[in-house]
Amino acid sequence: MTDAHAPTDEATPTGYACIQGYLKTLDNSPGVYRMLDAESRVLYVGKARNLKARVSNYSRPGHSGRIERMIRDTASMMFLTTRTETEALLLEQNLIKQLKPKYNVLLRDDKSFPNILVAKDHAFPQIKKHRGAKKQKGAYFGPFASAGAVNRTLNQLQKAFLLRNCSDSMFESRTRPCLLYQIKRCSGPCVGLISEEGYRESVKDAERFLSGRSTKVQEELAEQMMAASEAMEFERAAGLRDRIRALTQVQSSQGINPRGVTEADVIGLYMESGQACVQVFFIRANQNWGNRDFYPRVGPDVSPAEVMEAFLGQFYDNKEPPRQLILSDAIENADLMQEALSEKAGRKVEILVPQRGEKQELVAGALRNARESLARRMSESATQAKLLRGVAEAFDLDGPPNRIEVYDNSHIQGTNAVGGMIVAGPEGWMKNAYRKFNIKGDDLTPGDDFGMMKEVLHRRFTRLLKEDPDRDKGLWPDLLLIDGGAGQVSAVHEIMAQHGVEDIPMVGVAKGVDRDHGKEEFHRIGQHPFALKRNDPVLYFIQRLRDEAHRFAIGTHRAKRAKAIGATPLDEVPGVGATRKRALLTHFGSAKAVSRANLADLKAVDGISDALAETIYDFFHDR
Repeated sequence: MTDAHAPTDEATPTGYACIQGYLKTLDNSPGVYRMLDAESRVLYVGKARNLKARVSNYSRPGHSGRIERMIRDTASMMFLTTRTETEALLLEQNLIKQLKPKYNVLLRDDKSFPNILVAKDHAFPQIKKHRGAKKQKGAYFGPFASAGAVNRTLNQLQKAFLLRNCSDSMFESRTRPCLLYQIKRCSGPCVGLISEEGYRESVKDAERFLSGRSTKVQEELAEQMMAASEAMEFERAAGLRDRIRALTQVQSSQGINPRGVTEADVIGLYMESGQACVQVFFIRANQNWGNRDFYPRVGPDVSPAEVMEAFLGQFYDNKEPPRQLILSDAIENADLMQEALSEKAGRKVEILVPQRGEKQELVAGALRNARESLARRMSESATQAKLLRGVAEAFDLDGPPNRIEVYDNSHIQGTNAVGGMIVAGPEGWMKNAYRKFNIKGDDLTPGDDFGMMKEVLHRRFTRLLKEDPDRDKGLWPDLLLIDGGAGQVSAVHEIMAQHGVEDIPMVGVAKGVDRDHGKEEFHRIGQHPFALKRNDPVLYFIQRLRDEAHRFAIGTHRAKRAKAIGATPLDEVPGVGATRKRALLTHFGSAKAVSRANLADLKAVDGISDALAETIYDFFHDR
């Protein structure tokens, strides 16, 4: 792979003339190209089987409005040649996700999905929810569309197979069965109420069910129930009946359970008015494990084929693709995408666009969900736009704000103090822009809310001035909402003035008379406090913003407090991470016992090398 970037200077032309200037430097290699504006911001990332031919296409008029605007803004280009077109495709989607170019179709919501893990590093395997890299030894089943879908399935699986979900350390410390055993959600392996062999059979049944062989499991349980009933073991028969009912409930909650599709993602795309919704159904082991909707950034003149191809490339960039992708719309480079995904998965991945049969019915269901989801989103966006116009009118803004930042603090008598910032805009909550601030000021009086807010805003705008001094990256707020009255507003105004930022409207939201929800007063610098009518939709909107900031700040504070409660001196020892800390505490029982241990005892702990044992010993005894 090689990188090329033609030199530019002040006389370098833009637009078509700029692009034409690169043609003589290119050959017929496959690769990836980037188009940049005069400020070297990436406008577009594309791939090509033949770089020279692809760039030549941009050097002549006759494109859509979006591409014409992109060409007009182009001041320079960058090129990366690759060995194959497949490599170019993978690199293109990786760069799009990394650089987020203005003119590319962009998948904005790309979170990981949870799995169910049957851990295999213990004689009595644990069943639990898992998210992230699959490093732990065990059998993974998924992905599920949401944590809720996993939790519901786990809940029923516990009833059906009585597998434990407690941690290994809790398992080892039990001397009598826990509540889950009492309510028939666990077989009590921690205290020997089931043999290792019997428990292993339950694990196999759970894995068979999650692998799609659910009918056989239910048939065997039914036979056991009948045998128990005939033997007049009615309590055991009732327990088996409840387990069968739990499995049936899992299946009924899944809705669609296709017979002819074992492992696939069903992907439906619906586009309207320059917006798009992609609906993905996860089919595994002939079972529907939920669906998720995505709203990629598109333009009014982007084709469904382009959106679908961009979605596939970005969605599976950090996820393992299933054996089949069943699409509502064909893509231009299906063979190339199939080859790239097969190479990534290490096995064949098939891309289908069905016209009839069960697969087509699955696509029709995904399309219906995509259409309904987009309609709801567009309706919510229209309502949000109306509320933002109301905010602009209520607070005398120049126009509806595109970015509202709301700040709040949380602490208990000054301890574990944190600040929280939430962000909202035309599309609702912008959760990837939320920020938390650990209050660091050593000179602050405990509980000094003014001082805390000043520190938060100082840090926020110091960083903002550094990251986006020209205010052209969309990171600057159009309105600040502060939880507090005149004092808080005055403190924030002082900080803003110190940074030379006095053109951003700022409003303090105070509880008002009797601190009653609904009687909020709004404070602005140099103006009298005022209130909105009690039934004004804008008032409800401001309350939701303030409550979300409060929820986020309290959640952050609780997490910090919980971490502080669980902290030990071992956290400060170099080379001792979570795993070794757990090993030391399990071996010695407490951090104090670790600090008093001699060198020989430290070396005897599993996972603690001689060198690390000396480090731990020196850490406590030097002090």
